[in-house]
Amino acid sequence: MKTSRRKFKAAFKAQVAIEALKERETIAELSKRFEIHPTMISKWKQEFLDRSSEIFTTKAPMENFEAEKDRLFAKIGQLEMEKEWLKKISKRGGL
Repeated sequence: MKTSRRKFKAAFKAQVAIEALKERETIAELSKRFEIHPTMISKWKQEFLDRSSEIFTTKAPMENFEAEKDRLFAKIGQLEMEKEWLKKISKRGGL
């Protein structure tokens, strides 16, 4: 009987990598605690270290959210003005 591969969420991987970085426990102890192979913990730790600089190079989600919100509010305002203009024009034309 085949067993399916376990899939881990990013938050769990980050938690394990951070615990490995703290070095309060050995990789073997973490392996037992999280029920993961020690090699996997080492890979996650290395990936965490390699990609940690991305946190500071990309914008925070809230900054992107605010810019997108402002853009959408401007678009709503423009559409409202166009709607009102079309109402005026249609009244003049007798529609």
